[in-house]
Amino acid sequence: MRVTLIHNPGAGSQAGGDAPRLVKLIEAAGHAVRYQSAKDEDWKDALRKPADLVVVAGGDGTVARVTRRMVGRGVPVALLPSGTANNIARTLGLVGRPFEELVRGWQDARRVKLDVGIAEGPWGERYFVEGVGAGLFASLLSRPKRRKKNSTNVVEGALRRLKEAAARCEPVELVAALDGKDISGRYLLLEAVNLRYVGPNLFLAPDSQPGDGELDVVLVTEAERARLLEYLEKWQQNRERLAVLPTRRGRRLQIEWNGFELHIDDQLRPKKNVEPEEIAGLVEARMDGTAVEFLAPDPKKS
Repeated sequence: MRVTLIHNPGAGSQAGGDAPRLVKLIEAAGHAVRYQSAKDEDWKDALRKPADLVVVAGGDGTVARVTRRMVGRGVPVALLPSGTANNIARTLGLVGRPFEELVRGWQDARRVKLDVGIAEGPWGERYFVEGVGAGLFASLLSRPKRRKKNSTNVVEGALRRLKEAAARCEPVELVAALDGKDISGRYLLLEAVNLRYVGPNLFLAPDSQPGDGELDVVLVTEAERARLLEYLEKWQQNRERLAVLPTRRGRRLQIEWNGFELHIDDQLRPKKNVEPEEIAGLVEARMDGTAVEFLAPDPKKS
């Protein structure tokens, strides 16, 4: 196959910044490789060139950026997960498997559709892969993290910041509807997620399935603060522990937005120095059947 490899050289342990090793690994499986660093400004141009498969070696941010640009291309995507959280790869069952095994399995891999949602607001339309939300996660995203020297576990650091913020954050008054049904309230967290795992591997949506065409909307009020804190405290004992937080499923979430912090994947709204008319209006996150196909090699056949 003709493979376009989009690689984040700064991500993770397996990728390790070793582009030649990755190229050699894929070529050894009989594929022709076009390499492109995700750090280059023109990396998007590589996706426009002919390919039978686009491979992403990186974390969730790199995978989501590529996925959003693969909508409508008709070319499948394969992952070599090498980020810190790898929530997308974890949802697809690809985490913890050697790269050699994944590459060998591409030829006979099943294809799994992963929904790509559409977020529409005063700024226009934007695809999203991970989720849209207000409250706790958006608040953290708006505050740059201070990475300690010699910090090796980024996920644990993110979890620590999340616990600290969850203990003190104030609820946000939201006017919202899911598939036309009113879900307005005061929320510490309102998160419409497209993946089983979000943030630092939090298992918030166990019923979510890739390609199911629905959002899992997690709703945390003051009444659930203690339950959320208990979950965050015990997460390290078992990453597959269920959060058991109030959740509703639907295809269309509408929120009346007046400029409070809102995130779409890893992008925060409102942006700095925007016009007043761009920070108020109706925000809609919806699933309309848009999806990108991913290769999911069977470990028994690799």
